[in-house]
Amino acid sequence: MKEEYILSQEDLVDNPTARVPICLVLDVSGSMSGEPIRELQAGVQMFYEAIRDDEIAQYAAEISIVTFGSQAQRTVDFMSIERQDVPALIAEGTTAMGQGVNLALDLLEVRKGDYQRAGVDYYQPWMVIMTDGEPTDDISRASERVRKLCETRKLSVFPIAIGAAANMDTLALLSPGRPPLRLKGLNFKEFFLWLSRSVSRVSQSTPGETVPLDLAGIEAWGQA
Repeated sequence: MKEEYILSQEDLVDNPTARVPICLVLDVSGSMSGEPIRELQAGVQMFYEAIRDDEIAQYAAEISIVTFGSQAQRTVDFMSIERQDVPALIAEGTTAMGQGVNLALDLLEVRKGDYQRAGVDYYQPWMVIMTDGEPTDDISRASERVRKLCETRKLSVFPIAIGAAANMDTLALLSPGRPPLRLKGLNFKEFFLWLSRSVSRVSQSTPGETVPLDLAGIEAWGQA
């Protein structure tokens, strides 16, 4: 991790482009085993490839990945996307969603501090939460932190339900001001393509500017 930290700091010196920090918070509990975890893996890989192929987003986007099963863990740290590899996602354990969201919020706060110390501007951070079930831990602290950040326009959250078992009411607690959406089937690739296009649009704007979401694009993968 120390080597990764040094590399991430070097990236800020070498590339002063304004950043779009994105944390993917991914459910890898046992219920995701089989086709769901395979499709999620392929979708994340496609997301990375789409960002790398975008002349502007490849320099602006910074991605971190937090996975949560019985425990939450940081599986990819913020740094240049060219230095990163998509990790193998393995489905097992319970659903420590609260722990995963809190870890993601901690990582975003640390990265914002890195930007500020390096004099690098940044856009409002994004957090994408994808889950197919109910949390098996307490999400109250995570929910309160998310609420405060969203109310002060310091965070955008995109909660995505996978399958019929995911609880939309629970996800709504992590998404003040924006209703959670349910993925149509296993349309992970469509979702991540939409996400990459959204990142590209934001990276071409001015930090602080409000960029409307592509609502028509959402129809390809999501439903209320």
